[in-house]
Amino acid sequence: MERAEAEVEMAGNGDAVHTPHSAPPTAPSARVSIWESVRACGVWGRDVDKAELRRRVVMPLYARRAVAAAVAEKDEAAGVAAAAAARDEAVGGAEEEDGLEVVTPMVVFVNSKSGGRHGPELKVRLHELISKEQVFDLSVVKPSDFVRYGLGCLERLADQGDNCAKDIRANLRIMVAGGDGTVGWVLGCLQELNKSKREPVPPTGIIPLGTGNDLARSFGWGGSFPFGWRSAVKRYLNKAVSASVVHLDSWQAVIRMPEGEITELPHALKKAEPADQLEFSKASGSELTEKASCYKGVFYNYLSIGMDAQVAYGFHHLRDEKPYLAQGPVANKLIYAGYSCTQGWFCTPCTASPQLRGTSEHFAALH
Repeated sequence: MERAEAEVEMAGNGDAVHTPHSAPPTAPSARVSIWESVRACGVWGRDVDKAELRRRVVMPLYARRAVAAAVAEKDEAAGVAAAAAARDEAVGGAEEEDGLEVVTPMVVFVNSKSGGRHGPELKVRLHELISKEQVFDLSVVKPSDFVRYGLGCLERLADQGDNCAKDIRANLRIMVAGGDGTVGWVLGCLQELNKSKREPVPPTGIIPLGTGNDLARSFGWGGSFPFGWRSAVKRYLNKAVSASVVHLDSWQAVIRMPEGEITELPHALKKAEPADQLEFSKASGSELTEKASCYKGVFYNYLSIGMDAQVAYGFHHLRDEKPYLAQGPVANKLIYAGYSCTQGWFCTPCTASPQLRGTSEHFAALH
């Protein structure tokens, strides 16, 4: 396991810019999270003007159509063609948007499985506040596709002399509506921009939809999804426009298996390329055999191995198989607690029914 050289930026609410070796203080962020959770019960966000928010975060029509088309078709050229078609429509009488000033364009990724299934409702609300083309459902669109094709389309337009596309690419910010795992997935994909020398890396903010929301809480975005979320969403977006940027450590984990392969890779892992495998072998002083396989991944706030990882893995499968059970953070924590009590060495011998060991059948494939 090694610390990655690349730095990932996140939009926080502090005034200081922290170096990669200096983590932001958590105590003030925790106090802010508690206060914001109280304020968010009904009125927080109502003072944000919707029209002004749209002016600041919405891309011109041709640009957002270009990005959406490039991601949907997984082809930068399709995005460039969509931009040209949108401009032709504008010349033909549609609303001209090319002259709009680009302030802080924003793209939002929504995990529809998080937040007690508030994801679909939140997506509709975001369509109202910004635009449909700038909101991506992670059950449909992978963040890696957006990085490769969406940002690639903007970069191609910029290379063709489009100054507006150049400004959008330079000033773009990203919001992630989900839990810690979702945020880590998006950040891991964005880090590829550093490796391929495609700076800048867009700063990332969080709408906390997960169960724990440790990362969101640490960076001042709150520890829970507010009850009055419809008005609070405006505040989250408005906060992301002007929030300061702080740095977050990222770490690379390498998994080497003497033989066999992982059949279902989680989002955080991918198979290492031959060049990476050679580098890892030199670093460890041992060579991989022909039957061996190697995987790498990026993580940020924590990495679990053992019982707690087994419990998290079981919860993930339970949520996919029986989504009606995971209705919110409270229900999710109760499920976690139930799994923990049936997986620990202190309780397992007392378990009468093997069916209570809900994660064993899922975790066996990882041994």
